[in-house]
Amino acid sequence: MRDTAAGHVTGTAPVTGDGLAGPRPVVAVLGANGSIGRHVVSAFETTGYRVLAVVRKRPRAAAGRACVALDASTASGTEIAEVLTTAGARVVVNAAGGWFASAEENQHAHVELVERLLAAAALLPVPPRLVQIGSVHEYGPVPHGTVIHESYEPTPATPYARSKLAGTQAVLRATRAGHVHGIVLRAVNVFGPDAAAGSFLGSVVRRLRDLPAGERLRLEVSRDRRDFVDVRDMADAVVRAAESPVSGRTVNIGRGEALDMRRMLELLVAEAGRGPGVLELTTRSVRSNGGSWTQADVRLANRLLGWAPKTSLRQSLRDMWEAATGR
Repeated sequence: MRDTAAGHVTGTAPVTGDGLAGPRPVVAVLGANGSIGRHVVSAFETTGYRVLAVVRKRPRAAAGRACVALDASTASGTEIAEVLTTAGARVVVNAAGGWFASAEENQHAHVELVERLLAAAALLPVPPRLVQIGSVHEYGPVPHGTVIHESYEPTPATPYARSKLAGTQAVLRATRAGHVHGIVLRAVNVFGPDAAAGSFLGSVVRRLRDLPAGERLRLEVSRDRRDFVDVRDMADAVVRAAESPVSGRTVNIGRGEALDMRRMLELLVAEAGRGPGVLELTTRSVRSNGGSWTQADVRLANRLLGWAPKTSLRQSLRDMWEAATGR
């Protein structure tokens, strides 16, 4: 490895077939400083991989980690391919993206970025392993009580969900064409430490943290029931997917439970050490990127990847609170 401060790295180990048999290769993680990406990076490093962190803006350098500043949503396929080739990356994880309001922003972040990444992959001498982090919201609204299997026909209803589905479909097409060995992990709502500020629980944690003493937190809460997965369990699924020979598939990642949102808030307040009276809840319909019910069927993840959620609900909420308060 050389000149990591400038984002230049060299050297990798060979990959056998579609999987990662033999010495572990370099893994390039797009969106490496995001709420999910940073945990994906940590999971790979803990497992013994060398990681190239691909970010739009270079953060303060982390010891022993290669980092390159590159906006993959605007860079050309040739530029992205050069970065991956220089790093010797044989595995690519797309953890970039986020919650955006407009169709244009979602198209830019979730479709154009994927298309440019796939164009880069087609230029590489060996098709890389690509793990795309998709979303359970790609399925669209489903009837209450539905356990969403991977065979469920997607009918996304929001710009976010439609753009995520378009990214998934692009990865699957490129896999069929032989340009990548791709797998898409359709994640449910992700929470835990470093939860995205734009997520419901992430915003509640920050508001509760900043709440003046003696005041109550007023929230409008729906009667929705949604599936959640801890970000560290999500990162574990990404590592397992990278190591798996399975390609051309979508795989659900979640707890497999439809959790009541009011109950989630009560548990969060308890783990934060605040009394239940700190909340003032009003029931109303709340706009969601998916629907009012999500419960993923996660049996395929266990069968194909040997994955199952490990972190308890209370532990996730406790760690989310402690990360937000610096404990």
